[in-house]
Amino acid sequence: MTDPWATFGADLHIDPAGAIGLRAGLMDALREAARTGRLAPGTRLPSSRTLAADLGIARNTVADAYAELVAEGWLTARQGSGTRVAQRAEPRRAATRAPRSRPPRTSPAYSLQPGSPDLSTFPRAEWLKAARRALTAAPNDALGYGDPRGRVELRTVLADYLSRARGVYADPDRIVICSGFVHGLMMMGKVLRERRVREVAVESYGLHVHTRLLTEAGLRIPCLPLDELGSRTGELSAMRGAGAVLLTPAHQFPTGVPLHPDRRAAAVDWARSTGGLILEDDYDGEFRYDRQPVGALQGLDPERVVYFGTASKSLAPGLRLGWMVVPQELVGEVTAAKGLSDWASSALDQLTLAEFIASGAYDRHVRSMRLRYRNRRDQLVAALAERAPSIKISGIAAGLHAVLELPEGSEADVVRSAAWQGLVVQGLSFYRHPDAEARHEALVIGYGTPTDSAWAGTLDALVRVLP
Repeated sequence: MTDPWATFGADLHIDPAGAIGLRAGLMDALREAARTGRLAPGTRLPSSRTLAADLGIARNTVADAYAELVAEGWLTARQGSGTRVAQRAEPRRAATRAPRSRPPRTSPAYSLQPGSPDLSTFPRAEWLKAARRALTAAPNDALGYGDPRGRVELRTVLADYLSRARGVYADPDRIVICSGFVHGLMMMGKVLRERRVREVAVESYGLHVHTRLLTEAGLRIPCLPLDELGSRTGELSAMRGAGAVLLTPAHQFPTGVPLHPDRRAAAVDWARSTGGLILEDDYDGEFRYDRQPVGALQGLDPERVVYFGTASKSLAPGLRLGWMVVPQELVGEVTAAKGLSDWASSALDQLTLAEFIASGAYDRHVRSMRLRYRNRRDQLVAALAERAPSIKISGIAAGLHAVLELPEGSEADVVRSAAWQGLVVQGLSFYRHPDAEARHEALVIGYGTPTDSAWAGTLDALVRVLP
């Protein structure tokens, strides 16, 4: 029997058609999860308050749904024992069903996919307040097509924030608002091609979507070797065709190592001597735990570095808000690549983010999430020390993910076993450049992704599949 309520991790898909529709949808989702075995008999469910907060619905809606399911016999409720899935809810098995040769195609119960924050913590109330203030104060021209660089209100507050928080030289006139890093990289790919650049060096481990965007822009992507000090930027000088390099210097993705100061200097020296550009992806720069913040590389030479930042990790990727801080000589080219008007990001969302930052709500939210994610990381480290002491963990001084080293030859088996447990994890090899030398086998664990109510169950599922 499963005891802790926090092992609840079922994906609930609810039709939000009023309070009655929400209650019915929640009841249907819980019945289906119990019927199919995604919620095992005896599983303790979250409190009505916790589940309501996770789903963004009223507590009474959850309490009423629980009460009706208890009456139907799907759930049991006892004082001091909480609400649990009843024993009668065992999934029915057909007598003649053939054994499965692969995991069933259902939504995963748990996810440790890196690259996403805990979406249940989005500051809805503060964001709504900022949206109301921004809309009230918005000039009429804010509802027009607008400056292709983005709203000046957002560019102005970003210039101040990036300067004090990340050490970026960010004059508002050099900031271009985009819908995220991918959008910004698409624009830079176009700019580089028009500048007759043919190669962009990339790190030997990274996201395939980024390298694919560069190759689709007609650019070749030789890779830089990577070790415990970060990418070996001293080897850029040997890449005669490279006109730019894409780096994650503050917290290399996915290995988690910061770029060593000597290698930062080597990258800047290469850019100055060759006229090349450094494309800096500062994807999780706000989240530092055991060390002083590592400032942005852009501060070393604002005329040779294109800085990219987004709200995807600090707030939510669904906002589709990001920014580029570009060298002065590139402002016109990047603006032209974006188009004649700001079609990519809602002007009202930009104004809301500007108000959210200016009011101090953004800083408060980041501080709160920094503490929350640090606690998650500490719980991950403690669970591994207790239940999987042979597993070495690294890349944990910052960010929202960690790297778990595995015995040689076990990565594929662990990923496959996790899929059978309903757990989404990604192996380190998934991020390797085709021309890169293979490193040790490992898992890349996105501990920021689960909700609070799913975290303990997700952690338990992870430890069960480790060798």
